[in-house]
Amino acid sequence: MGADGVKPVGRGPDIQELGRGVARGDRTRLSQAITLCESRRIQDMPLAAELLRGLPAPHRPGLRVGISGPPGAGKSTLIDALGCALVDKGHQVAVLAVDPSSRISGGSILGDKTRMAALAAREEAFIRPSPSGGITGGVARRTREGIRLCEAAGFDVVLVETVGVGQSEVGIRDLVDVFLLLLSPSAGDDLQGIKRGIMEQADLVAVNKADGDTLAAARRTQADMAMALHLTAAPEDGWTRQVLALSALTKHGLEEVWTQVLACAEHRRTDGSLAAWRRAQELRSFRALAHELLLDRLLAQSSLVAQLDELEGALSRGETALDAALGHVLASFRLP
Repeated sequence: MGADGVKPVGRGPDIQELGRGVARGDRTRLSQAITLCESRRIQDMPLAAELLRGLPAPHRPGLRVGISGPPGAGKSTLIDALGCALVDKGHQVAVLAVDPSSRISGGSILGDKTRMAALAAREEAFIRPSPSGGITGGVARRTREGIRLCEAAGFDVVLVETVGVGQSEVGIRDLVDVFLLLLSPSAGDDLQGIKRGIMEQADLVAVNKADGDTLAAARRTQADMAMALHLTAAPEDGWTRQVLALSALTKHGLEEVWTQVLACAEHRRTDGSLAAWRRAQELRSFRALAHELLLDRLLAQSSLVAQLDELEGALSRGETALDAALGHVLASFRLP
């Protein structure tokens, strides 16, 4: 079973019908297609590749928006409110929400639909939670393919919610057109932990919970972050980043945030950098996935698996050292 409880397609002849179902906007088929692409089974990989090759072009140009930020910033609340507002404007909205996977069980809670109840009830929306699978960078291993599938299904806005673990969560930048960093009212010491890395990647910063008792703190955080932006490198395409304050709960400031997202996307479309950025994303994705595919195929060799099991056993018993074990692995491939 996949993360959504849908069995992946297992036979080649089903792929064409699966692709046609995606193109029709069939939610069940779309979920099955994403499950297939997320599968790590060797036999599913050519089926996923066949499916992706046969996808139709999107019905209309889409917009890919990444939303990241520390836990508790209100990412799901923002997406719920923003998604509903976009649906009211006539958009078809897909949400790809990445949940952290447990290092112990490998499982994931995948509770994003419960946190986006209003949007989940809208027929024009599609919410797909996916486990991170231990992948760093805040995204899942096949988020890019999920975006392509959603666009082929007719969704013109794809919102990608990252795990929400902090400053290393910059993998999302290689998947989207506009990257929004969401923060909650916070003390200066907390801001220091996220200021570098993810701050340099953000196209727009928004401070949530600017309402009630936390309004003043949100305004202070907004000012602090505006100052912090001056200490980071400016975007190469000349885009001027803004720090906004909003309340996803009351929806105050929500329209201004979306206006800035559209302005950033339009800026990049106009100067041609958006098309160039997507091509660069494809190249980086190819390199990463090629390395992953080669490693998966390598680790599927029974002789290597047996050798690695033997070396792991020796390490756990204290019979060999790490460097010596790695030396055995390198020697077995006669690497220079």
